[in-house]
Amino acid sequence: MGTAIAMATGVRLKRDEALTAAVEIHGERLLSVIQRRVRDRAEADDIYQEVFEEFVEAYDLGVVIETLGAWLARVAQNKILDRFRRRKTRKAHRDAVVAEAGSAEPTSAERPDEDLTRRLLRSEIAEALDMLPKEQREVFVKHELEGKSFEEIARETGVKVNTLLSRKRYAVNFLREHLKEIYDGLE
Repeated sequence: MGTAIAMATGVRLKRDEALTAAVEIHGERLLSVIQRRVRDRAEADDIYQEVFEEFVEAYDLGVVIETLGAWLARVAQNKILDRFRRRKTRKAHRDAVVAEAGSAEPTSAERPDEDLTRRLLRSEIAEALDMLPKEQREVFVKHELEGKSFEEIARETGVKVNTLLSRKRYAVNFLREHLKEIYDGLE
């Protein structure tokens, strides 16, 4: 029995060391990412804690995590989306109750979820664009956001149109995949 207690204590110590290392290495950046998406500090702190609770659970289950920083960021993003979805559901329910009572449509000042959605979406798009290789980001921004034709971009950059088309295709595919979960959450 003493051996089992010693082994359990050893496992707990290793888990605690792993958790401490994860917080020291990734904690500050993770909290910053969460706070950019969630303005309420208490809510951001709750999400931060939930992410590390999930890390402890994964550690206890022996889950192999290839890239810890990316894994933590994905868990945080999922937690943020879960909270947003819950709010959206509550808002829909509240709106249905208001409509049933015959009240007027809520004003935009009463729709904080829409502002949260816009902020979350802008933040995710900006983050996804930052993750693109420079050449892909450049052609995507010039074509989609600045409205330039591929011929104009080719003249500006000296890059062939076919190369620009290829870079844009790669950028679109990456952005579609990266932002898929967010768009699915908004439906």
